[in-house]
Amino acid sequence: MTAARSSQYADAAVGNVTGSNSVNVFLGLGLPWVISAVYASNNNSVYVVPAGKLGFSVAMFLITSLICFSILTVRRIVIKGELGGPKVSKYATALMCVSLWFIYVIMSILNVIGAL
Repeated sequence: MTAARSSQYADAAVGNVTGSNSVNVFLGLGLPWVISAVYASNNNSVYVVPAGKLGFSVAMFLITSLICFSILTVRRIVIKGELGGPKVSKYATALMCVSLWFIYVIMSILNVIGAL
């Protein structure tokens, strides 16, 4: 909240959120993989990760992320900032971003259960 209030355009707040999420994803996915690969290598075995539904999930994440960044870019041009602004636009933006998250989660679940 301090980052959002102290910056004219809330760049620090948006950067903090996206940076934090990126680090969480890289540590949450990358660190267990590295530990497993090193363990397998030290035990003279082959570490195999079976192909799964990750490609679809990554594509959905990329699409929803690009839409979200497009929304933030339009807000920067029209409202002159990513956060705040008129009440209607800030609630509409929040609703769109939350909707993108739900779309990502629902589509990923449907893909995993084989409905897509």
